[in-house]
Amino acid sequence: MPGRLTEALLAQRPELFCWLPVGLGLGIGIYFSLGVEPGGVVYALCAALVAGGAVMARLPRPWLSLVGWAVLAVAGGVLVAGARSNAVAEPVLGFRYYGPIEGRIVAIDRSASDALRLTLDRVVLERVPPGRTPMRVRVSLHGEQGWIVPEPGLVVITTGHLSPPSRPVEPGGFDFRRMAWFDRLGAVGYTRSPVLMLSPPEGDPRLWVYRQRMAVSHALQSAMGAEAGAFAAAVTTGDRSAIPADALQSLRDSNLAHLLAISGLHMGLLVGFVFGAVRYGLALWPWVALRLDTRRVAAAVALVCGAGYLLLSGGSVATERAYIMVAVMLIAILAGRLALTLRAVAVAAVLVLLRRPEELAGPGFQMSFAATAALVAVFGALRGRSLGPRWLARIGAVVLSSFVAGLATAPFAAAHFNQIAHYGLIANVLSVPVMGAVVMPAAVLAACAAPLGLAGPALWVMERGILWILTMADWVAGLDGAVGHVVSPGPAVLPLVTAAGLWAILWQGRGRLAGAVPLALAAWLWSQAERPDLLVAESGALVGLMTSEGRALSKPRGDGFAAGIWLENDGAPVSQEVAHALGAMERGRPAALAGLTVLHVTGQGRLDDLEDCGGADILVTDGAAGTRPCLVLDAPALRRTGAVAGWLTETGGLRLVSVAETTGTRLWSPEGTALPLPAPEPPGHTLARAVRDQ
Repeated sequence: MPGRLTEALLAQRPELFCWLPVGLGLGIGIYFSLGVEPGGVVYALCAALVAGGAVMARLPRPWLSLVGWAVLAVAGGVLVAGARSNAVAEPVLGFRYYGPIEGRIVAIDRSASDALRLTLDRVVLERVPPGRTPMRVRVSLHGEQGWIVPEPGLVVITTGHLSPPSRPVEPGGFDFRRMAWFDRLGAVGYTRSPVLMLSPPEGDPRLWVYRQRMAVSHALQSAMGAEAGAFAAAVTTGDRSAIPADALQSLRDSNLAHLLAISGLHMGLLVGFVFGAVRYGLALWPWVALRLDTRRVAAAVALVCGAGYLLLSGGSVATERAYIMVAVMLIAILAGRLALTLRAVAVAAVLVLLRRPEELAGPGFQMSFAATAALVAVFGALRGRSLGPRWLARIGAVVLSSFVAGLATAPFAAAHFNQIAHYGLIANVLSVPVMGAVVMPAAVLAACAAPLGLAGPALWVMERGILWILTMADWVAGLDGAVGHVVSPGPAVLPLVTAAGLWAILWQGRGRLAGAVPLALAAWLWSQAERPDLLVAESGALVGLMTSEGRALSKPRGDGFAAGIWLENDGAPVSQEVAHALGAMERGRPAALAGLTVLHVTGQGRLDDLEDCGGADILVTDGAAGTRPCLVLDAPALRRTGAVAGWLTETGGLRLVSVAETTGTRLWSPEGTALPLPAPEPPGHTLARAVRDQ
């Protein structure tokens, strides 16, 4: 090997462990990107590669050792992801169900439409064998309710609608089925019938913890005003069901919504406050301070308090991830090591990926580790350097940490949520210190004083801090140009951004400047991102055409979820009514799409009255069209293919891609890959016929 390359590789050995989660994540990413579920042969090959990599890792030659570690990590990532996917396998409802639904309440939350939502286990469905009944279902409550007060452990019955978890609303979009698979959620639906009790709550320890959480949540909401109480309940118990929609929107628009998710910030603030309070409290007792290592005692107490917070908050994935991160750092203190190091972050990342590899693709994992790694790297580089007088250094540290965390998470937030809070730095600088210095310490003091009935003063202080944060959120969100919207990037953008950040942080030596190359490539690809010219919902009841004024939708209401996601991904989240008012798609008339025409017909009666294709090149309908002399996207075909997207080609044709093609045949999408969709020419070739001929 060339000498310079060998020297460069040798320079990486001190931080070699930090690359382990990178290789592990790469293997997990490979597994989830596959179009076909791996079989036994693939897993056997990966196991052999792991064994071979372990042998190579022990060889004396540095470059062979590094290759061995890389092979071991990547192949191990594939094995971990495959093992987890198979371990959580549970039945998924394969049809639309209407009838009695019986089950035990294990979770209570609210849907995006603010409807109360119950997650049930021990499910019983009429005429569905136990072996095909989902382990869990989720039911939104509509209509007249109030016959019971839902609580965990309560066995209930109702009559409602259930369906399998939905596919992406467009090719390459968010796959709810995959998330539901790992949550062991086999069906979702709603009821307009009363929910009634079959039997009272049982003594399950896990549900007992949940009931205590809800009791704390209700107590906080009763002790404070509506918005402040809902915020307090969210940051202490994870119960966000009472937060008003307008307050939530203000928090999002000001980039303060992360304060609601019990993640690294909250866990770090709580553990940091407990650590400092215990350490400095013991220092006031000379006899103890001279005989005990107060730093380790404080770390042990903080570790236990963090575990209690994990239980109180419901043990969500984000909170679990946060606890793992702080636990690694506290254990490092107990072992006499530096706590805030990239190695500690790497250990936490490895533990999270081994336990929940599916989290790799989620915004929570990406944003929390991006922020943590960037903060550790920046403040590690500044260790020992003066930022000026103490008072100025503290202010500078707050501003710098908010800037670094915001910069590190910005591309991930923009890619996943299609918006940028332009004044997020201002909001965070004004709010995060209050969260750390007022809200979380007051919450800890209230928890300590509550058994004595003396929590009132601490809760009053906590409420003042929360009201300040909510006021700042409203003010920043109300500024002109507070929110910008961006188009969804292509599939290669976030991997390139991640690679650039990891290279800049982990690579030792001047070569880290090479991280600018994938970052520049990612920016260029994002700037060239093209949205589909045609979008067709899986139901066949909604069509969207891209025009010079934005995406025009075929109807002002109905299929609202798909419409909202399409418009968000376009970077233009206007209302469905506004998108329909563009007028490009008038009812019963073909719409122009470059040199082609698209006709959308809803209702089987109107479709039966239509002669041939109504003069259009593409016919979209929610009925069964049969064979017609044009490209047909009808209900039978769309049930097989899922939603469809189309891009105009240079020759005037239309390149069509379906959801089934992009998701492939996986454990959570077992229906298989549909035939590639035909182009709308030549006339007479229909999608319906292509699907039937398969």
